[in-house]
Formats: sequence, structure tokens, C-alpha cells
Amino acid sequence: MKSIWKGSIGFGLVNIPIKLYSAVQESALGLDMLDSRDHSRIRYQRINEKTRKEVPYEKIVKGYLLNDTYVILEDKDYEDASPEKNKTIEIESFVNGNEVNPMYYDTSYYAEPETQGRKAYALLLKALEKSNKTGLARFVLRNTEHLCVIHPRNNVIVITKIRFAEEIRSSEEILTPTDIDINKKELDVALALINQYSARFEIEKFKDEYHYQLMKIIEAKAKGKRPTIKKLTPHKVSSDDLYHQLMQSLNSRKGA
Repeated sequence: MKSIWKGSIGFGLVNIPIKLYSAVQESALGLDMLDSRDHSRIRYQRINEKTRKEVPYEKIVKGYLLNDTYVILEDKDYEDASPEKNKTIEIESFVNGNEVNPMYYDTSYYAEPETQGRKAYALLLKALEKSNKTGLARFVLRNTEHLCVIHPRNNVIVITKIRFAEEIRSSEEILTPTDIDINKKELDVALALINQYSARFEIEKFKDEYHYQLMKIIEAKAKGKRPTIKKLTPHKVSSDDLYHQLMQSLNSRKGA
């Protein structure tokens, strides 16, 4: 793996030099956009909107529109904005991991210690495991500041980017049935159904079935064939009564 960031974790006055590696990878198929007439690949060009000519990559700059005029930003401007955050993941506090709403989670990275930071890394890893705490920190990656949590996983310190509060939209406009009364009988059966479906979280059991089926279609079409596709059979509901539907679900699960 190729590291995507080099810097350090700040743990109080302890400085832990690290490299970050992407801990996730896309499982989606890499599909190319083609011209349907001759199957040539579609290419995108960076065009100057005034001259309509292609702009060489080295001539492209980034700017912010302010009062109808673009202010051009250079690499040094990003560094000057917060020089210490460009190279340090400074732990600001420790929180209980279960306090972090899953809506905030984004991308995860593996942190690998540099040679001179191995002992301090091992200490932080062990302390996180023993305390059951998660570090909360900020760092700059690709000229953008990110909030992140620092947590142990399989003897590795993992840095997981999380969203800022302002990135989560308000749910006030979502219409939810809070005015509907649920009687105890219905709730008890719903809880029994949840209990019946409860299991340990084992992510390994879940595969990208859509990816797998799509690949089967691609391989078959390459041979001039078309695989048999299983049709989705909708569940037949024998009653509109919610309690009756729950009881049917409970009994069918028992039979399975």
C-alpha cells in the first residue's frame, strides 16, 4: 500500500510520527463511459469557458469568488491557514465511542508508526484498548480540515474521518408519524420479532451480491449468452392488520 499522508499524532506532549494508509476500497465495478456508435471511450477535457480551448493541468489554479472577483489561492496559502494542522493530528479530548452518532462517520485510515515512534504508538494503542475511549482530533488532508476519531482495531490505530455538525442536515422537515398511538400488544410483538432477528455483528457474512450478479451478466454477455435472472417474488400479505402481519413474521421466522 502507498501512504497518503505523513505527519504525527499529538498525544499530550507525546509526538508519534506516523503514515496514513487508506483502510477502505471501492467494491463497485469500474465501468467506462463509451460512445454507443463505436464503443470508443468518452474523454473529458478542461475547457476555458471564454476561449473554448483546453487548459493544460499545470495552468489550472483554484479561486474563491468574492464580490464578483476571484481570489486565487496558492499552496502556501493553505499551509499558512493552519501550519501545525498540516502535519499533526492533535488529540483534543477522549470520548466514549458509542457517543459518536453513526451519521457522522466517513472514511477510515490505518496509522502506521515511523521507526522512532513505535513505543509511543504501542502505548497509545494499549491505552485506548484499556480505557475503551476514542480520541477526538482534527487534521488537514488535501487542503481540507477534517474532524476525526482515533480508535484501536486489530492491533492497529485507526483514524476515521467524521463529519462536522453543520454537515448534517436538520430532520425538522421530515414528516414522521409521531402522533400515531402504538398499543402494547403491537409493540410487544415487534420487540419479540427484533429479538428473534438479533445476532452478533459479523460483517464478513455480508457480500456485495449486486456486484457479483452484475459480474455474472458481464461474463455471460462476453460469451454471447444471457444468464437466467431470478425474479423477485413479492411477499403476499394476507391481512392489512399490523398486529397480524407481525405475528405472521414471527411465526414464519420460527418455522425457518
